[in-house]
Amino acid sequence: MSLNPYLLVLPLAGILVGFGNPALAFFVGVGATLLLSFKLPESAKRAGHYSLQTGIVLLGFGIQAETLFHISASYTWLVMGYIFVVSLAGYLAFKLFRLETRQSILVTGGTAICGGTAVVTLSPIVKAQPAETGAILGLIFAMNGMALLTFPWIGAHLELTQTQFGIWAALAIHDTASVVATAQIYGQQAAEIATTLKLGRTLWLIPTVLLFALVYRGSADGARLPTFVLLFVLASLGGSVIDLPAAAQEAIGFLSKSCLILALLMIGLGTSVQTLRTIPLRLAVFAIGLWSLLAPATLWLVIGYVT
Repeated sequence: MSLNPYLLVLPLAGILVGFGNPALAFFVGVGATLLLSFKLPESAKRAGHYSLQTGIVLLGFGIQAETLFHISASYTWLVMGYIFVVSLAGYLAFKLFRLETRQSILVTGGTAICGGTAVVTLSPIVKAQPAETGAILGLIFAMNGMALLTFPWIGAHLELTQTQFGIWAALAIHDTASVVATAQIYGQQAAEIATTLKLGRTLWLIPTVLLFALVYRGSADGARLPTFVLLFVLASLGGSVIDLPAAAQEAIGFLSKSCLILALLMIGLGTSVQTLRTIPLRLAVFAIGLWSLLAPATLWLVIGYVT
């Protein structure tokens, strides 16, 4: 069956923006690709590429450092410690599994900082292949779903306080939307704490992006800092020093999420059965194994040191 991709992409994008869930957009794209036989044209891929970069830049306006440090100063050490441990564990696992460097960077960055957002931000910088990006996003979104189903039950079974659960969710779940959704199931206080600390993790995306952009610009085909990286940093600084009206913040947030949804839909539509078959088993074991070790370790830390 042959179908004009644009007749599928535009209505799907509009519907998915209404749902407001980037993870859903990726899985819908994958499902549509597997059910319908067509090849995404280069023009659509370019549109997804620019949509991704635009969404990333707009995302920067929502990362406000002063708000973060004012609210979450008491637990900043936990965020920093978690990111350091994840980075170290990711590096050791990368050596053990002998993965491609870019795959290790995407998985470790997604686990340490902000899940799919970190993956799609770092992907063009480290020049990851679309198949690699799609595979890692799929793995991360699957783990988000698992956390949504299991974390509230585990928290209730262990009788975690609202503070304990909020901190655990903020550290051990990849994406912001999944952190907030999971914590809200447990309670409003848990959701407030989880959201605040998750912003602390997200803030680390700025130095991470700058670091890898500087490292990879030394390659033959990447001799300068990508423009969207500079714009992302400027937007982050602007969001920290300029008091934007609430309506403007909501509009920017909506546009950013809409662009990311369109981009992830394109990535999903560009995923084929052949692509899925080429996902290395070592990559799946690496991503799932890293999270499977860190989630209970973080829970143990929270139970032992947070009241």
